[in-house]
Amino acid sequence: MTDFPAWLASNVPAPARHPGVAVAALGSGQTLGKGGFALSSPAFRAGEALDPSFTATEEDAVAPPLEWTAPPPGSQELVIVVEDASAKGGEPACHWLVWGLAGQRGKLLEGEVPPRTGKNAHGNSEWLLPDPPEGETRHYLFQIFATDLPLVLMPGASRAELIASLQGTITACAVLHATFTGGGEDEDADFEDEDF
Repeated sequence: MTDFPAWLASNVPAPARHPGVAVAALGSGQTLGKGGFALSSPAFRAGEALDPSFTATEEDAVAPPLEWTAPPPGSQELVIVVEDASAKGGEPACHWLVWGLAGQRGKLLEGEVPPRTGKNAHGNSEWLLPDPPEGETRHYLFQIFATDLPLVLMPGASRAELIASLQGTITACAVLHATFTGGGEDEDADFEDEDF
């Protein structure tokens, strides 16, 4: 697939419209936001920058907190996929694969260890800390999927294995977009001070 799906475009800003993101392959116009299903974070609003405490900028950084509304009735399990949607061509870099979440309204606290995780782009099962080159802004797409069947994947599964196991099981999906710019934190702080 080379084009970004039209049904998704209004929910994702142009710089984050990578046709290879998981939701483009698994979701549809019928499942996106079905029944009011939505993903949010108490740490940032859609389109905002991630706090450095969730990135490689800080030594003790952790995954950001996430919250979601109830998926449609009959949903068995929830899956979260976070990808760097700024990548040119190829596959977007996977930052987090999470599953084993109950099919109901819920949340993951800041730094909480999820029930099951798969391999990120670096081949480990942790939150891959965003670390763009200095001055470069990257776009991160947080995606949540509700499934009508529980997953039978083993922890440590790859992104490809997860996406293959989700085909045809999605009852609803939702997305949340965030950015992060590499380096220059001090310059940003000075710039903000001048604004006030």
